[in-house]
Amino acid sequence: MNAQPVRYPGAEAVTRRRENRVVSADHYFTAEPDGPFHKGEIEFTVAGRDYRLAVASGVFSAGRLDPGTAVLLRKGGLPGPSAEGTMLDLGCGYGPIACVLASEAPGVTVHAIDVNARARELAVENAERLGLSGRVLVSAPDDVPDDVTFTEIWSNPPTHVGKAELHTLMERWLPRLAPGGVAWLVINRNLGGDSLHTWLTGLGWTVERVASQRGFRVLRVTGNSAD
Repeated sequence: MNAQPVRYPGAEAVTRRRENRVVSADHYFTAEPDGPFHKGEIEFTVAGRDYRLAVASGVFSAGRLDPGTAVLLRKGGLPGPSAEGTMLDLGCGYGPIACVLASEAPGVTVHAIDVNARARELAVENAERLGLSGRVLVSAPDDVPDDVTFTEIWSNPPTHVGKAELHTLMERWLPRLAPGGVAWLVINRNLGGDSLHTWLTGLGWTVERVASQRGFRVLRVTGNSAD
């Protein structure tokens, strides 16, 4: 395997020296990371299928499959081979969730969106690696057509943007669930997992905590009573 990627969890763009090289710590939700581009690969297994994806500095969890994402893919209700429709990977990063969804369900199309341009480039590359580029549609959030609705939304949302921004994100995308649709969310318990559950319920969504593992809550969100 080539040079190993380095994880960049810092909240501000800083520069530090590690192993005699300078690396950038752009935050993963920076739209245009301007730090050095250090590329690598990660490997993981979901539902018995092995994945090897390209990652890079300036992108969320470049050193490994993020633990929250791993819990979501293990505990969420992955679609089966007979699933159809259009799904959304909200905050796709380099594309692990989108690639898993499209691999597990050959009949679905997955919109994979992220504000981070570097993440989108990697998601495109990873979809191509797996032969999924025709069904994993990578774009910036504003480029998703307004009339597209989703049978499923999957997200490990960026909790570090703050509660107000997280709520704005949910208010923008959850109403785009198609009738009978479901959203699968994973939230760190210590970063607002329980408060998000309460807030969504207060808005009229039906929220079920389907798993709690390694400090993460997996939430199943359906049916807004206001509809």
